[in-house]
Amino acid sequence: MHPIQTALYARVSSEPRAEAHTIASQVAALHERITLDGLVVPASMEFLDEGYSGATLVRPALERLRDAAAAGGMDRLYVHSPDRLARKYAYQVLLVEELGHYGVEVVFLNRELGRSPEDDLLLQVQGMMAEYERAKIIERHRRGKLHAARVGSVNVLSGAPYGYRYVTKHEGGGQARYDLIPDEARVVRQVFEWMVRERLSIGEVCRRLMRAGARTRTGRTVWERSVVWAMLTNPAYMGSAAFGKTRQGPLRPKLRAQRHRPLQPRRARSDYDVPPTEWLPIAVPAIVDPEVFAAVQEQLQENRRHARQSQRGARYLLQGLLQCQHCGYAFYGKPLSPSARKGRPRAYAYYRCLGTDAYRFGGQRLCPNTQVRTDRLELAVWQEVCALLAHPERLAQEFTRRRLADGHGQRQERTTLERQVSKLRQGLARLIDSYAEGLIEKQEFEPRVTRLRQRITHVEAQCHQLAEAETLQRELQLIIGRVEEFAAQVQQDLEALEWHRKREILRILVRRVEIGLDQVQIVFRVDAFAGETDPEKKSLQLCKRSTLPAVGKRGTGRDGKVVRRRIRRWTTKTTGQKQRHQ
Repeated sequence: MHPIQTALYARVSSEPRAEAHTIASQVAALHERITLDGLVVPASMEFLDEGYSGATLVRPALERLRDAAAAGGMDRLYVHSPDRLARKYAYQVLLVEELGHYGVEVVFLNRELGRSPEDDLLLQVQGMMAEYERAKIIERHRRGKLHAARVGSVNVLSGAPYGYRYVTKHEGGGQARYDLIPDEARVVRQVFEWMVRERLSIGEVCRRLMRAGARTRTGRTVWERSVVWAMLTNPAYMGSAAFGKTRQGPLRPKLRAQRHRPLQPRRARSDYDVPPTEWLPIAVPAIVDPEVFAAVQEQLQENRRHARQSQRGARYLLQGLLQCQHCGYAFYGKPLSPSARKGRPRAYAYYRCLGTDAYRFGGQRLCPNTQVRTDRLELAVWQEVCALLAHPERLAQEFTRRRLADGHGQRQERTTLERQVSKLRQGLARLIDSYAEGLIEKQEFEPRVTRLRQRITHVEAQCHQLAEAETLQRELQLIIGRVEEFAAQVQQDLEALEWHRKREILRILVRRVEIGLDQVQIVFRVDAFAGETDPEKKSLQLCKRSTLPAVGKRGTGRDGKVVRRRIRRWTTKTTGQKQRHQ
């Protein structure tokens, strides 16, 4: 008899006050029910989403669960309640139907599923009530905080900026408040005084604070420009803290994930700035006079008008695509200083790793990587992209390699699934014969037949998917011959492309550019075929020979790695000169 493959799913959001259950209590209750049913769930089949909202389907554990169900890796899924699966009724229906399509039996601890039309109706009602309850909680929370802000309650701020200490309502006898921190308040007054009397820039203010040994809220002696700017623009220092300066909206698209962070955050939302006219003022103790605060705002506007760098937005072709192989930080563009230029104009800048900036990490650099000239690196990457488009046979070779690698495995898997369908149909026939002969009761027969038919449907769907994948590969094999025609049309316009069009093509074709200590590696975007789950398989790394010419030299490198090492070597000398000039 085929053993029942069991899995469980549990979820809690990051709002403990709104959740009555924790991950531990849910998992314990699920394990107890699984044990009573005489089953065992392996650790690899426990899907836990801790800190993710049920209002979205983009959850890491839920994604892995759906992939496992699609692959036929489970027969029964245990969930504490429907609202743990999703907070929206439409999402609940979608997930239950999807799992049922793959032959997975969903078991909720608080109710039965699919036994009668009344059970289905109860699921719908519970899903709508969960969605309504969540919307009601959010709306009550929003209106409560809005009302508290309008009456001037500090409770809604929930935190205090540099110079203040936030006293909670429990510590303050039912009412939160701001208390001044004398040492930090003295630093704030000094910063505002410098801006008003000496008309300094934010950069000069940071340098003075570091020379004076002033410490930030986290105890660092390194002051960032963004921290000082936030201090100078915060109306709380003149006695009027603002509520509602930002609002949440749809998640902004990201070019790549931040260092050591997933591409999909826990909360699929982004913060958007709100115009100052819509802020709600809340009275707090003042550190500077309103006249001084207004004068500083005028000085900031004046500094903005006379800023040395008037260009804003994207300035570098590879901006956002560069990543350090050594420390994982991003590379950023840095123009040459006047002393490094020696009074002569330079048409290039440098890409520099964030980990090499000692001032960002308490005076000690984290990365030994060197900086790279922008013009040479951009030219090398662009020529590699042009080589990819100019030689469509590379795409054809990649397609052929994957087709040959996956074709045998897909045919073998399809044969195995067809045999499995035949065995399942034989088992169904024997089960029907046993019921007809009175060997099993109806109560035992109906659920077993239902599960067996669902299993057959699931396996047949897998066979159909593999057949479609084989058909798609045959069609792609016919289409791949037209890539040369497409590349020829694009190649005619590559030489005359504008800067922003080049940047768009780079972001479409290139996933990232990894800069190592002695080489530069370009990772292209290549869509994976069905069945591939590793995102790194989308990288075009099979081309051992490259037609990329040596940047700044005559000749052609025979090997791609050799060419990339030359890129690093040509920039080292100039990098060393720049560091000595600084």
